[in-house]
Amino acid sequence: MVQQINKAAVLGSGVMGSGIAAHLANIGIPVLLLDIVPKELTGDEQKKGLTLEDPAVRNRLSSSSIQKLLKQKPAPLTSKKNLALIEAGNFEDDMERLSEADWIIEVVVENLDVKKKVFAQVEKYRKKGSIVSSNTSGISVEAMASECSEEFRKHFLGTHFFNPPRYLKLLEIIPTRDTDEQILQFMKTFGEDVLGKGVVVAKDTPNFIGNRIGTYGLLVTLRKMLEKGYSVGEVDSITGPLIGRPKSATFRTLDVVGLDTFVHVANNVYENVEEQEKEVFNVPSFMKQMLENGWLGAKSGQGFFKKEGKEILELDPSSMEYRSRQKLSAPSIEMAKQAKGSAKLKALIYADDRAGQLLWEITAPTLLYSSKLLGEIADDIVSIDQAMKWGFGWDKGPFELWDAIGLEKSSEKLKEEGYSIPAWVSEMLEKGHTSFYIEENGVRFYYSNGEYRRLETNEKAINLKSLKETKGVIKKNSGASLIDLGDGVALLEFHSQSNAIGMDIIQMINYAIDDVALNFKGLVIGNQGKNFCVGANLAMILMEAQDDNFYEIDVVIRHFQQAMQKIKYSPKPVVAAPFGMTLGGGAEICLPAARIQASSETYMGLVEAGVGLIPGGGGNKELYIKHLNSIPKGMDFDLQNVANKVFESIAMAKVSTSAAEARDAQFLDALDGISINADHLLHDAKRTVLQLHENGYRPPVKEKIPVVGESGYATLLLAAQTMQLSGFISEHDLKIAKKLAFVIAGGKVPFGTKVDEQYLLDLEREAFLSLVSEGKSQQRMQHMLVKGKPLRN
Repeated sequence: MVQQINKAAVLGSGVMGSGIAAHLANIGIPVLLLDIVPKELTGDEQKKGLTLEDPAVRNRLSSSSIQKLLKQKPAPLTSKKNLALIEAGNFEDDMERLSEADWIIEVVVENLDVKKKVFAQVEKYRKKGSIVSSNTSGISVEAMASECSEEFRKHFLGTHFFNPPRYLKLLEIIPTRDTDEQILQFMKTFGEDVLGKGVVVAKDTPNFIGNRIGTYGLLVTLRKMLEKGYSVGEVDSITGPLIGRPKSATFRTLDVVGLDTFVHVANNVYENVEEQEKEVFNVPSFMKQMLENGWLGAKSGQGFFKKEGKEILELDPSSMEYRSRQKLSAPSIEMAKQAKGSAKLKALIYADDRAGQLLWEITAPTLLYSSKLLGEIADDIVSIDQAMKWGFGWDKGPFELWDAIGLEKSSEKLKEEGYSIPAWVSEMLEKGHTSFYIEENGVRFYYSNGEYRRLETNEKAINLKSLKETKGVIKKNSGASLIDLGDGVALLEFHSQSNAIGMDIIQMINYAIDDVALNFKGLVIGNQGKNFCVGANLAMILMEAQDDNFYEIDVVIRHFQQAMQKIKYSPKPVVAAPFGMTLGGGAEICLPAARIQASSETYMGLVEAGVGLIPGGGGNKELYIKHLNSIPKGMDFDLQNVANKVFESIAMAKVSTSAAEARDAQFLDALDGISINADHLLHDAKRTVLQLHENGYRPPVKEKIPVVGESGYATLLLAAQTMQLSGFISEHDLKIAKKLAFVIAGGKVPFGTKVDEQYLLDLEREAFLSLVSEGKSQQRMQHMLVKGKPLRN
């Protein structure tokens, strides 16, 4: 049996195949990417005098797909450097190299006969014990390998990634009757721990779990829209975040996916289900007309929506013409906006208005359909719920949603309206069980075969909500809580609005460092909010600035700087665990930590220039030190070059598009870690704290820092002035750049002077206070708070 996967091969270099190859490269696995050999030369190839026998021609499809990875949005690669791990090849010249691969993934055209031929070739060349899988989105996995050997079938299964593979969490694993149980368990663990996926085991049925229910729900919504006279825009206005779904809601999602892709998926179910179920998956005639017109969505420039100038138009299915986008207004929508949790959903679902009626009529059939499929597409309700959350971005899966609106109340309503409720749900209610999930002492249980079973989770997936319920909170205020993570490690959790930093969080940082010094082995700074931290409380700073309370701002900045120094020189190791947006003050909290353990999807940057300021909590100094520390001891280096890079990063408010990019930009160093699975981030950070403790952690020794001084300041300023004269930056941008350059250069001292940290912190604070008093900086802050984007004034 394969114990680890050191090299992979991907067969098929289309969007999905190359995306899977990119994801494997992102985690450091070398990939051989193969595709068919072209039958004709392109014009460029003819001009170069190439023939069909030249390797560049024979590998053209896979080579081209690899290069396209650099241009795709959203980026499939976490770092452009990862491209070097993907090697191009073709099905005729390189099949024997499959013997090098521990895992072979088929991603060719969705045709059973073609897949069978590919696997016949794979069997000739693969090494014994290697895992082979298909990324099919719905073809029978069992049928694909039916003609292969027993040893092949033992190592064969379906691995259905969702597109784009880097970003979508769901991985459906589909074993066959012959798949070795050890292979299944290995791939499940590998999928979670190495690929960073949320793995569900699905049955070998049409479209598996996610696409089966997702397609059904979309088609039910389409039919109700047509039947009840709702518009495309009205449906999207209430089927997005309002009910816990992505912003793209229903029809914008279809535009992004592509109508051709959706119709293919729907037809696949239509062709493979019982007669009574077929009609649901028969695509409405107007969508078939859209296909004929080439109105496929984003890829063709128009679909259910079309942009004309600045206006977004919606399609009218009855006339097949575009009109102004409409939004649904109803009393229940306003009520729901004021409610929280399950009360929000109940206010909508049970409302007797146009919003409530539509939501009930599209939700009820989807809940019933999901419950009827239990046992057919998956063995338990958890797999179905997780598939819809991880693959489609639902906040709640079907059974969690049913619990949220009230199983008893909704079931009564369903019966009154003549719906047939599955026997197992009726039996469950008769036994007095009124919810699919229950929670006891922080442990979650789910209903299965007449009883509640403990919901088993990966031990690496720490749930802070459950942890706080079982172990309590050491101390908390409005902005943060100190929690016992166990094994002698504490966690500082932010929970202010957007996790923005104010005095409440600063006070808790100070308390946490002191308490950990006495009672714990170390501290993790992390949370499970939407983002790690979007920066300082900008509204508070602006309000104080507009009231000319600069003394108050000075006090806050001093306290913030002191708290960051406290993190840096804590006698016990502090590990920051950033994820998502980690901007401004959020980055400043991470930089002085003993280690950073970042989620792979971490978007980090010192972005204060975008709101007319510079970092004020020590970020300039710490990023500069990170750059200096990245240079091997004893190596000659250009100090001015270091200052230039730090200046450019902060002045341009650069933000990494991944943790790997953050490492390239020196926000992370070689000792900092990256967690591929975001659910394992706090576990990995805790483990890092324990490792540091066991290795006899000592805080860094305070050292003076070499700066470029006056001459270096002039160099930095020249670059900014050139940009301003060229029209790339405004006069106020230049003023910000001057302040920043003075701080990075270390003020009016000779080149190479070594200064202490407090000196640099004082320069930073003075520059921050100077800029926050500027009218144009306050305009930028106001614009960011109101519009959510920077103002270039």
